[in-house]
Amino acid sequence: MNIGLIAHDAKKKLMQNFCIAYRGILSKHELYATGTTGRLIEEVANLNVHKYLAGHLGGEQQMAAQIEHNEIDLVIFLRDPVSSKVHEPDVNNAVRLCDTYNIPLATNLATAELLIKALDRGDLEWREMYR
Repeated sequence: MNIGLIAHDAKKKLMQNFCIAYRGILSKHELYATGTTGRLIEEVANLNVHKYLAGHLGGEQQMAAQIEHNEIDLVIFLRDPVSSKVHEPDVNNAVRLCDTYNIPLATNLATAELLIKALDRGDLEWREMYR
């Protein structure tokens, strides 16, 4: 499965820790991430990540394009709901596209853990018929 990983600045360390904790599961899948997040994940979790541009430089738009073309099966987007972002429309677009194309989306750690465990159990294999 193709997994999209995005994290706002305040959540990048949390994303790193998540990827370390679930490295065994994540290593079985193709990972895609915005530039800085992808680099940070590779540094600490020893995972291969296809990296887009940094989010604020268009990486979130690149991820959105892959979502729109049904090339992403699951998105983990650890977002910071407290601080407003200059590129907030891009953020909202990725969330909207996941809703539009029925792509499982986690925006917090609790939901991310539920989805990653469901992925490991095979509960998301229904995504195969969408491709």
